[in-house]
Amino acid sequence: MAYSVKEIFYTLQGEGAHSGRPAVFLRFAGCNLWSGREPDRATAVCRFCDTEFVGSDGDGGGRFDSAEALAAAVEACWPAQGAAWPAQGAAWPAQGAAWPAQGAAWPAQGAAWPAQSAARPARGAAQRFVVCTGGEPLLQLDAELIAAVRARGFVLAVETNGTLAAPAGELWLTVSPKAGAPLTLRRGDELKLVYPQAGAEPERYAQLDFAHFFLQPMDGAEKARNTRLATEYCLAHPQWRLSLQTHKLIGIR
Repeated sequence: MAYSVKEIFYTLQGEGAHSGRPAVFLRFAGCNLWSGREPDRATAVCRFCDTEFVGSDGDGGGRFDSAEALAAAVEACWPAQGAAWPAQGAAWPAQGAAWPAQGAAWPAQGAAWPAQSAARPARGAAQRFVVCTGGEPLLQLDAELIAAVRARGFVLAVETNGTLAAPAGELWLTVSPKAGAPLTLRRGDELKLVYPQAGAEPERYAQLDFAHFFLQPMDGAEKARNTRLATEYCLAHPQWRLSLQTHKLIGIR
């Protein structure tokens, strides 16, 4: 399968449960709730999208002819860390000894030795993390791509409108329902509701099977009012937590 990607870039996740976490953003082109063209916004199902997802002309974007090619592009955005493991068969150091000039502890004696080419992360190094977004990523994300990216050591998160079924594979699933759109995905890791939306009130989703529930104030001319309303709702309904777009607050992508 070929993949059409708007952009790939490294940043901090700005929203939801992973806010502040370093991540590669993999933004797929296309959406099933809006064409991305401004003349169509007034008649779209989703009219408040703040993301450019049309075409493949963004940083790192393009057409990728295979899952392996796209997974390699994602990996290339993650900063290099760590140093090579010593050759297999090298003497094991005394218990508690540290790697030279690194400070990272050796694995427990008897642990499996990695491949000679494998990289040893520095102490405190984060798990690789990629956020698949759009547009609507589930129009293109498939089991083959999930497997290829996970094979490179990444945890995958998906930000979806919830109208399409998720492919097989281990994912952190963030669902953001939209008023007027059917909700197919009714369980996952976090439900992140842009607020307020007439026809998508929080009460409609409070009984769904998610670990985290977030209200995110709708951006735009009424952002201050929407932030106040979302704050008040969370205070009155402690099941819900406030999600702010912190990447916008600090001026990053």
